[in-house]
Amino acid sequence: MRPCSKVFWLVFLSLLCALPSPIRAQSTPEKQLPLNVDRDPVVSPDAPETAAPNQPPPVEGTIGRDNGKFTLQRNVDEVVLNATVLDDKQHMVTTLAKDDFRVTEDGVAQTISSFQHQDIPISLGILVDNSGSMRTKRQAVNTSALDLVRASNPDDESFVVNFSDEAYIDQDFTSNVNKLRDGLSHIDSKGGTALYDAIMASADYLTKNAKRPKQVLLVITDGEDNASSTTLEETVHRIQDLQGPVVYSIGLLYDDSGGGREARRARRALEMLANETGGISFFPKNLEQVDEIAGEVAKDIREQYTIGYHSTKPASQGGFRMVHVEAKAKGYGKLIVRTRTGYYPNVKKASAAPAQGGQPAGN
Repeated sequence: MRPCSKVFWLVFLSLLCALPSPIRAQSTPEKQLPLNVDRDPVVSPDAPETAAPNQPPPVEGTIGRDNGKFTLQRNVDEVVLNATVLDDKQHMVTTLAKDDFRVTEDGVAQTISSFQHQDIPISLGILVDNSGSMRTKRQAVNTSALDLVRASNPDDESFVVNFSDEAYIDQDFTSNVNKLRDGLSHIDSKGGTALYDAIMASADYLTKNAKRPKQVLLVITDGEDNASSTTLEETVHRIQDLQGPVVYSIGLLYDDSGGGREARRARRALEMLANETGGISFFPKNLEQVDEIAGEVAKDIREQYTIGYHSTKPASQGGFRMVHVEAKAKGYGKLIVRTRTGYYPNVKKASAAPAQGGQPAGN
């Protein structure tokens, strides 16, 4: 039986009305109303923003300090990329400067307006498969997820989603490891795997409610999606449309019993979700490797460069924009830059006058 959670967090994004299988907060043993049933309305993250008077936007995105904490501020039309750089031996490169990077959008060079290599606090969604096949794996997975949180910036905020046929927020945003442990302990492994629905709904939720400008989803599953109402392509499109989170995925596919076909399909899906958003997909050979992978994910997140630019194309043109980032520096051979492959401009946000200010990292 699950402990009660505050009714406030039962309220989800109004845009989830389109999802037949949304994330819900499971707080009582009684049957819960789905979130596509009207409750207290919540403004969609795509809704136009009201311009604040006498508040001109900053000239460019900056990362500074506010009472000793890092704050990220940027214009609404600034494209922000989180980038990881590797050398030809797959070692992380963390000493590059702004002039070492070149950004193109649809093949056209862009001017970098903001640049930082700093351990910026993040908003993290931890999505764990709660289907029947995960029953014997959950304890080890939960331990690894908590180890990742402990290895991350202490000012991070995280929420926990357990998903099977449907997805539930079992712990809302918190920096308290004990609360996250309680959320992960809501194990009721049964049913199928609605992976895409869970990711799409979590990305929407993260975009609407996160207090940190840098956002990440960590997805842990042991099989392919077999219960979603949405497709893989629709899920990737939605994340790109939101200019949404970086997705890191861990596929526990080592004991696939479907002759390899299911594992291959699941691997393709997890790789696509990670590659298109600038994350990494991992496929451990056994459960014991998951904890080491969690440490790699935490390190990758903390060592990224944050690069911002203002597109030379007006947002009103719409359409998908291909983004490519290169890095070259003296003393290095070929450098590999991992970041999202592109985005859809947010026409509504771009038309709003004021800048978007990041929240202080300590709040």
